[in-house]
Amino acid sequence: MGDDDGLKRERPAHLVELDPFWIDRYEVTVADYEKFVKATRYLTTAEKPNDWHEGAKAKWSGVFNYKTGSWEPTQAANWRHPEGPGSKAEPKEPVVHVSFADAEAYAKWAGKRLPTEAEFEYALRGGKAGQKYPWGDELTPDGKHLSNWWQGIFPEGDEGKDGFKGRAPVGSFPPNGFGLYDLAGNAWEWCSDWYDESYYERSPRKNPPGPANPVKEKAKVLRGGSWLCSENYCTGYRNSARMDTELDSGLNNLGFRCVRTATAGDRALQKR
Repeated sequence: MGDDDGLKRERPAHLVELDPFWIDRYEVTVADYEKFVKATRYLTTAEKPNDWHEGAKAKWSGVFNYKTGSWEPTQAANWRHPEGPGSKAEPKEPVVHVSFADAEAYAKWAGKRLPTEAEFEYALRGGKAGQKYPWGDELTPDGKHLSNWWQGIFPEGDEGKDGFKGRAPVGSFPPNGFGLYDLAGNAWEWCSDWYDESYYERSPRKNPPGPANPVKEKAKVLRGGSWLCSENYCTGYRNSARMDTELDSGLNNLGFRCVRTATAGDRALQKR
C-alpha cells in the first residue's frame, strides 16, 4: 500500500494485511440510489434547505463550471440534477452530490458499509501490487484509455479522447484483475477513514482503520480519482493517490461504492 515515489501523503509504501471482504463491482449508480430514496424517503444533504444569503455559512453542492474552469457552489444541484437546475442524472452513471452521511445511509440500508482506505486500494490494484495504475505502469498502453479521466490541460479543455467529457456510465471501461469497474477515474469515492496526511507513518499492518485522532477532524479520505483528474492536475487515478474532503461535501465528481465483511458462511460456500 502507498508509494515511496509518490506524494508525501502517499508515503511510505508499507505492507497491509486485510480480512476477506466483498466489494461492489460497480460504483453505486443513480438508479441504485433512487431505489434507496424511494424505499426510505431519504433526503440528501444537498437537498436540505440551505441559507444562501450573503455571508452565511451555507452547505453547498459543488459543480465544476467548464466555462470558468472553476468550482461553483450551486443551488439546487443534487444527485437528481448533478449540474444544477435543468440537468438530469442518467440512471447508469455513478450517483454524485452525496455527502459522507448520504453514502453511509445507503450502505446501511443495503446491509453493507463504506470501504476502508486499505480495502479500496487493495481492490483498486486488482492483484497488481507495486504498479502505478490498476492495469499496469503505462497510463495509455498501446494508446488505449482504460478509465475515465481528463485528457488535455486542466482546466483549459477536456479533449475527451477516452470517449467522455464528464461522468461515464459505470462499466464503460474494462474491469481490473479482480473484475471490478471504475475504481480509477469517473468519480472519487468515499472511504470510511478519517484523513491524516502522515497516517502511513504509523499505520498498523492488520486491517488499518484510519487515524483515531486525525489532524483534519472533519475530513474523510477519498480514493480513485475522477473525470476531472488530468496528467497536469491531481492524477488521482493512480493506485496510491489519496485525497480528502469535508463530511458535508457534495460534488458532481464524488460518489461511492460499498463493501461487506466476508463471513464464515461465505468462505464455506467458496470451498464447495
